[in-house]
Amino acid sequence: MMDGNARRAGIVDILRKEDRPVSGGRLATIFSVSRQVIVQDIALLRAENKNILSTYKGYIIQEHTSGTLYTRSFHVKHTEDEMEDELNTIVDLGGKVLDVVVEHSVYGAITADLILKTRKDVREFAEKFKKSNAKQLMSLSDGTHYHTVSAETVQTLDDITQELKKKGYLIDVQGGR
Repeated sequence: MMDGNARRAGIVDILRKEDRPVSGGRLATIFSVSRQVIVQDIALLRAENKNILSTYKGYIIQEHTSGTLYTRSFHVKHTEDEMEDELNTIVDLGGKVLDVVVEHSVYGAITADLILKTRKDVREFAEKFKKSNAKQLMSLSDGTHYHTVSAETVQTLDDITQELKKKGYLIDVQGGR
């Protein structure tokens, strides 16, 4: 039986090699442990400053790249039916939607990692909602929420800003780098 340190090193190795998210269930099968053990391992790895994100598709590790990425936080509002259009607008223009954040009156900021880069990612994300009948996080804040978006150029972020404004989704923008 593998000890916890070796298993966690193995998890990091798998996440570095994969170009897609890896589900907790798959990791549990690989290491012959329960999914709960994997969840605990991920928490320990995060405590060691491993940048592991939990997406709706599974776990990914974000490592620093040599290229400069620019980020901007978009404060937006729209209906649940407009979610797919809003996200497609961002990815079509070259943005990567890193997360969604809602401000809750009791809990404060609630953040969920998304990591949406393509229309396919957006479609799969939207289909998960349709199949599960789950509510979107923005339902907690009357449709108002934030997205952190990364892009290779400031111009791409400017283009996204203009298009979200034109479609009536944009409330405010924060950051530019």
